[in-house]
Amino acid sequence: MGCVTAVPHPRSQAAGSARAGRLSLAAALLCGALGAAVALLATRQQWSEGTATVAGGAFPLTANGSDVTGVPAALAIVGLAALVAVFAVRRAGRVVVAALLALSGAGTVAAALLGASDSSALDEKAAQASGDTSASVAALSHTAWPYVAAVGGALLLLAGLLALRYGRLWPAMSGRYERGGAPQPRRKAPAVDPDRPEDLWKALDRGEDPTGA
Repeated sequence: MGCVTAVPHPRSQAAGSARAGRLSLAAALLCGALGAAVALLATRQQWSEGTATVAGGAFPLTANGSDVTGVPAALAIVGLAALVAVFAVRRAGRVVVAALLALSGAGTVAAALLGASDSSALDEKAAQASGDTSASVAALSHTAWPYVAAVGGALLLLAGLLALRYGRLWPAMSGRYERGGAPQPRRKAPAVDPDRPEDLWKALDRGEDPTGA
């Protein structure tokens, strides 16, 4: 006897797709919102510190993430906007916006990791403090905040990948406000009774010829 392959019931397939859509939607919203918040918060924290020689003494210097690079914060805002826009578009537009969300996350990760070893912001502050344009910062050290920003970018990237994979199963924000595509039937003008003067006046008000000529 041959083996019989069980075919999934259409209803079970639809239920599985709906469940995957709900779970992926919740995960994408959580990852996207949390990732953007983490990246924005991290850029406001201290990323590096060092000293500059001023009048024979050491002058302490610090640099926040926004001093080092403005890219992570900008991309986090773009990613957050793309996360919202995913629900306002459909089909090809949703794929494009989801790709933008993923790219924003990847760019945030790259910019944060590059900023983790950057000293240009402190070198500029050392030159301003000492009055010597060739001065550079000494005893340079970095904090963990750039890597926290990179984690935020990774969450944005994950949200974008979820949108690319499961976005077709998600509802659209504009769906409930859109009218049906079928043309609405045009109301037929009421018949005019020539024996009733009020009908004749109403027809004239509508711009119709009550005589039917």
